[in-house]
Amino acid sequence: MIDAREALQRLRTGNRRFAATVRESGRISKSVEIADLVAGQEPFAVVIGCSDSRVPVEIVFDQGPGDLFVVRVAGNIVAPTQIGSVEFAASHFGTRLVVVLGHTYCGAVQAALDDLREPDGDLSRNVGSIVDRIRPAVRGPLETESGPPLRRAVRANVRASSAALRDGSDLLRQLILEDGLLVVGAVYALDTGEVDFFDGVPDGG
Repeated sequence: MIDAREALQRLRTGNRRFAATVRESGRISKSVEIADLVAGQEPFAVVIGCSDSRVPVEIVFDQGPGDLFVVRVAGNIVAPTQIGSVEFAASHFGTRLVVVLGHTYCGAVQAALDDLREPDGDLSRNVGSIVDRIRPAVRGPLETESGPPLRRAVRANVRASSAALRDGSDLLRQLILEDGLLVVGAVYALDTGEVDFFDGVPDGG
């Protein structure tokens, strides 16, 4: 298994290919690659991304089957089930890079902003549970930072989810301290196709 820095570079390179619309041809259609996956998997990165249909994680990073362990949930929130999924990949496959991937114009984050301005009693209990996890993350930056509110909120939500992974699991904390696990936050820009890694990125990474 490759280390976190190499995995991060592989994602950066893949995203550059995607953003430049120079996709590798034939990756997914190679039958030998598909057959090899029957025996097991060795994903080189875990990505917690939003469920938004405009952000297909493997395509955004120009990766094929077996390359990424992807967890998708509206608003790229981190709850116990998401933490458990990351723990599973890190402990069973030795994956050492975890990326929390938000995106511009996120509807779940916008819903949290709207709820801060005017609480919405019509949200279902389940949708409300997503908004409830996003709301605390975005309230502070909206009051103290400048710039477009949704852009600030998206980045704040990514930072909060990254922090929840680093601080919400004894297993992940141990792997960070002792075994090179890296948790970083990033935002995918819908209008350019580019991913900006901005949270937890190591110097020179």
